[in-house]
Amino acid sequence: MKTIHSKANISVPNDVTVTIKSRVVSVKGPRGELTKNFRHMDVDIKYNEKKGEITVEKWFAKKKEIATIKTACSLIENMFTGLQRGFKYKMKLVYAHFPVNVGIKDDGSHISIMNFIGQKVKFEVEALPGVRMHKDQKVPSEFFVEGNDLENVSRTCALISQSCQVRNKDIRKFLDGIYVQEKGHIVDLEEE
Repeated sequence: MKTIHSKANISVPNDVTVTIKSRVVSVKGPRGELTKNFRHMDVDIKYNEKKGEITVEKWFAKKKEIATIKTACSLIENMFTGLQRGFKYKMKLVYAHFPVNVGIKDDGSHISIMNFIGQKVKFEVEALPGVRMHKDQKVPSEFFVEGNDLENVSRTCALISQSCQVRNKDIRKFLDGIYVQEKGHIVDLEEE
């Protein structure tokens, strides 16, 4: 059974400008600019400047295809949040015996993981575009990964976490690794 027409609206914040051309959404905000391509999704995306809202709609869709409307809306809303407040993930170094060391490049685009479970091998991870890393000054076993694009920030954290997985051992006992401890924003609402 197909639904003839379904749609969802997103209100555009005041400090953000949006341009949409052939399902490529470009957003400019106080923290920079992001562009996302929605051509792989079979939806119509329209921007009404007078009302200040984006409409995502789909015609003659099955139930599973209607889910792409909410997905597209969520991705666009994440772009707004990233350009207004940014995304900041706190990662924690967890170890039982061998202390894991982390070296972050000065510009924050590269991380080296050393002495993981006493291994001599260094694990190198390059940050994705628009993502920066820096160490926590107070706690030596924590560092931050931050940027405007939620997808790139979370993927960088996943790459770091996956680079130092325990292999050939019982992972219930060997819990060493680098894990995401906290998810938040660079600019908190209380500071504004």
